[in-house]
Amino acid sequence: MTTNRGVLPEGMDRRTTPARPDFAAESLRGVVTAPRYVTPVRLRIVAETTALRGEPSPESGVDTQALFGEWVDVYEFDDEGWAWGQLLRDGYVGFLAANDVMAAVHDATHTVSAPRTLVYPARSIKAPAMHGLPLNARVAVLERDGAFARIEPAGWVWADHLAPLDAGAGDFVAVAERFLNAPYLWGGKTWLGVDCSGLVQISLQAAGVEAQRDTDMQARDLGAPVSVDAGLRRGDLVFWKGHVGIMRDAHTLLHANGASMQVTSEPLAQARARIVAAGAGDVTVVKRL
Repeated sequence: MTTNRGVLPEGMDRRTTPARPDFAAESLRGVVTAPRYVTPVRLRIVAETTALRGEPSPESGVDTQALFGEWVDVYEFDDEGWAWGQLLRDGYVGFLAANDVMAAVHDATHTVSAPRTLVYPARSIKAPAMHGLPLNARVAVLERDGAFARIEPAGWVWADHLAPLDAGAGDFVAVAERFLNAPYLWGGKTWLGVDCSGLVQISLQAAGVEAQRDTDMQARDLGAPVSVDAGLRRGDLVFWKGHVGIMRDAHTLLHANGASMQVTSEPLAQARARIVAAGAGDVTVVKRL
């Protein structure tokens, strides 16, 4: 299989452009020159999470994760168990396991509002859980029976861990605070492992605000710039080159970081000093939503 590494037209980002040297999305006809153009098949993620990679190999690094219930436009399946496509929610492009996508019968009705919930084969907390679902997973509720809801394709979840798709969480910082001490995972977007920009993205999405995936995208697209010395407040996003954190108040930063390998809360001044001492530079921009 030809990978998506290759020459794209100037100004187009590999991460969010569904084009490769051997073909491009039909929607890019007239924009991108390609040997052929492909119309995608729209499918849904059916694994708790699936890794999106830059190359069709389990040894390739994880660029990001797609969550259960997300839509993905798939442009190609290969003979080695890989699909190549684009996530609809944030536009990220890459390779994912073909077994982790499937056609959906029903539209999603709810989203998981807990950091993680479990899926049971029966309406009982004593039943052996089949798997889990992360915050922001999207599910189609087929019926409600007491404290449980039956979801597509199979299984029962605790109904209070679900919220209607249009019910935002409100304070995105409060969502992020629920991930305190969660392990750091490059490319991660769940309570089982999350990185700095993943924490920002999933917290904002839970509050009804869509956000791009990576720090450079977020620094470019989110909010309005404010001075780091102008008096920060809860919800401000503080960016370094390749890193981002969320202000809990005027002085305290919440961030997933490799220094502690978890989500931590610490004085912003302390984080700035440590990052500068490590040679990674000082704050590049602060954005206020």
